[in-house]
Amino acid sequence: MYPEDSSVDGGALRIGGCDAADLAREFGTPAYVVAENDLRARAREFVEAFGRQHPGPGEVVYASKAFPCTAVLRVFAEEGLGCDVASGGELHLALRAGFAPERLYLHGNAKSDAELAMALEHGVGTVVLDNEQEADRLLALGGGPRLLARVTPGVDADTHEHILTGQAGSKFGMPPEVARELAERVDLAGLHMHIGSQIRSLDPYRRAVAALARVGDFDVYDLGGGLGVPYVPGDEAVEPAAWVEGMVAAAHAELGSGKELVLEPGRALVAGAGVTLYRVESVKPGLAGERIVAVDGGMSDNLRPMLYGAAYHVDVAGRLGQPGVTCTVVGKHCESGDVLARDVSLPDPRPGDVLVTPVTGAYGHAMANNYNGVPRPPVIFCADGDARVVVRRETYEDLHGRDL
Repeated sequence: MYPEDSSVDGGALRIGGCDAADLAREFGTPAYVVAENDLRARAREFVEAFGRQHPGPGEVVYASKAFPCTAVLRVFAEEGLGCDVASGGELHLALRAGFAPERLYLHGNAKSDAELAMALEHGVGTVVLDNEQEADRLLALGGGPRLLARVTPGVDADTHEHILTGQAGSKFGMPPEVARELAERVDLAGLHMHIGSQIRSLDPYRRAVAALARVGDFDVYDLGGGLGVPYVPGDEAVEPAAWVEGMVAAAHAELGSGKELVLEPGRALVAGAGVTLYRVESVKPGLAGERIVAVDGGMSDNLRPMLYGAAYHVDVAGRLGQPGVTCTVVGKHCESGDVLARDVSLPDPRPGDVLVTPVTGAYGHAMANNYNGVPRPPVIFCADGDARVVVRRETYEDLHGRDL
């Protein structure tokens, strides 16, 4: 469950060569800790697998919404990935991190004129059109980027309804017939699809690619991302190389082997590299016989459990692998739904303990908020025994820094 660049010795967890309890003492909690070498290794795994399976034109593109942090973006720019952005803010971060504008893909179902103009100003290489009106507005501004039409393929996948994106009724993209009509009056380079997140089966991808093939013959096909990752022991894992192989095979079978292909992993690049550290504030009995362990973070640093019931594993730093008791780990916020993990086994939890929650590299920092006036956590990069702050912890002063 922990980053590949981590180890456990006598119950103590080390991330990128740094002791988790020492990190908590030095940088405070909550804190997002990232194994930098894991980010690089996973990027190389995707790129190398893609190159083996599809020697033709195409690229692997990081879906930056998963972890839109300048330091993370810079790593992936250095590793040769492209980058997809879904807002002017993500575009700004990607440019600041060093991505070449021509390697950027602008997404979004409600792009503003300002965001479209920003893309044109900076020379963004590809704009993914969500609807016909957006195409008209972009062309009125002068056009210029390569254009892809996002198609809603009408495919359901086995994931939570809140992270499905390619099914009938989705807010994203256009029906196949609308994409065909758009292609008759706009110079489309190709098509884009994205069917959802946290998907482990290749079958819905194959069905979605077949739906794209029925729209028409184009030069470029962006097949999106959404590869699921294991969050708790027992979760099914799909290795990136196997996912890439399946995606490329589906594309070759349905679209032919000479097309430019684009893959957009996000969560699968960053989730496993991240661990969140908390400090236990209190431990009390619950009515069902469990222990309720309250920590100094919660839904302000990890909104996923409250949004769609996401499950996480939790350990006590310094006592990993020891026998435990059933606990519910809750946050500090004024919501009954502020629960980080249910029915987890923790060895004799007590106030002052440092808890470690693995697989939090995706959508923790991205969705962090200031509910109850809680400052957002720092991001700490660890590699080869050295730790450095790449995003500082917010202060109380930051909470009113924009007030007038």
